[in-house]
Amino acid sequence: MNLATRIFLALLAGLAAGAIVPMLGGPGVSAAALAIAEPVGNLWLQALQMTIIPLIAGLLFTGIAESVGTAGGGKVAGAALLSFLVLLLVSAVWAILFVPQLLSVWPAPAQAAAALTGTAPGTAATVGPINVGDWLLSLVPSNVFKSLAAGDMLPVVVFVSAFALASGRLPERQQAPLILFFESLKDAMLVLVGWIFVLGPVGVFALAMAVGLKAGLAAFGVLAHYVVVLVIAQVSLILVVYVLMAFFGGGVVRFARAVLPAQAVAVSTQSSIASLPAIYEGAEQLGLPESVSRVVLPLAVSIFRITSPCANIAVVLYVGHLNGIAPGPLALAAGVLAALAAAVSTGGLPGSITFLAATVPIANAMGVPVAALPLLLAVELLPDIFRTLGNVTADLAVTAILSRRLKLENAAAQV
Repeated sequence: MNLATRIFLALLAGLAAGAIVPMLGGPGVSAAALAIAEPVGNLWLQALQMTIIPLIAGLLFTGIAESVGTAGGGKVAGAALLSFLVLLLVSAVWAILFVPQLLSVWPAPAQAAAALTGTAPGTAATVGPINVGDWLLSLVPSNVFKSLAAGDMLPVVVFVSAFALASGRLPERQQAPLILFFESLKDAMLVLVGWIFVLGPVGVFALAMAVGLKAGLAAFGVLAHYVVVLVIAQVSLILVVYVLMAFFGGGVVRFARAVLPAQAVAVSTQSSIASLPAIYEGAEQLGLPESVSRVVLPLAVSIFRITSPCANIAVVLYVGHLNGIAPGPLALAAGVLAALAAAVSTGGLPGSITFLAATVPIANAMGVPVAALPLLLAVELLPDIFRTLGNVTADLAVTAILSRRLKLENAAAQV
């Protein structure tokens, strides 16, 4: 039984125990159980949180360094990287536009959300006006070590991103030690996270039991609602990809047929890399030139994950919804920046680590509490399928769109 399954079963057991204890033991026993479960769960959560900033620093630096290095200055690779960035931005903006509307039409169960957070969904928190100038200044840390100590993720992300880009201009003999340092930092943090995740079932059980004691059986309804909302958000993004193919990729029907085998592999394996041979076959079926597909597809599978910004922002918006927090425009913009950084830096990691490494900085940027994130991590089994499905679909779509664009550019140059 893998770790994700054990964590999921621990979640179910914790919620069930929390719901049953009050029925069997009364208020006194419930209070005693809560007094034990909350500290244990919070201890595990804090242990995870202490790894986030160094892990993000290592991931972001090496992710940017690898992305810049992979581009190699080639025309096709450069155009692919620009296309990836545009589509990642589309993904983030789509989540900001779509998810709040979905939650306004179909909100989380109010009674359970109130029991979990003390604030009924739909009751927006009062947030004072934010000056645009102050917000821009907050992105650039005057003292990065102060930001590190305070746990302010967005200034750290900005600094590490700029540092990584600047290091790319150094001679190789100077750049190599920096890359080695951040790779070592990343790897050491992954080892530490792995140790912490060994206790994941215990931590999630304790957190879930605390939730069950507060919300009862209604907690199952909140988690089921969350899963459906996240799946709908990702399916809607996949439909956006089909629309883009209809307008910019040369037609959607042929594309839908060509991508179907790769989608089947993605659903069964939950791996974009395992889907790569089927994506290549789809590119051949569409008649895409090998000069484009042989460059773009490996690059896309390695670093392009279109569902990452949409899904991760959707997670944070959902937690904000539970807590009655409606992020303002500047908070949403900060969330988009954090989501783009996460999309670049968290590729190739196990889903459990990717989930927290990506969503915690976004939540921090938007001013949303992170306490519920480990519970949502425990039910990522189904949404993760749609993450891979969307990524594989977009990998072939961006290759088709880019092939058509380059073909039109070459035709125009010959006229």
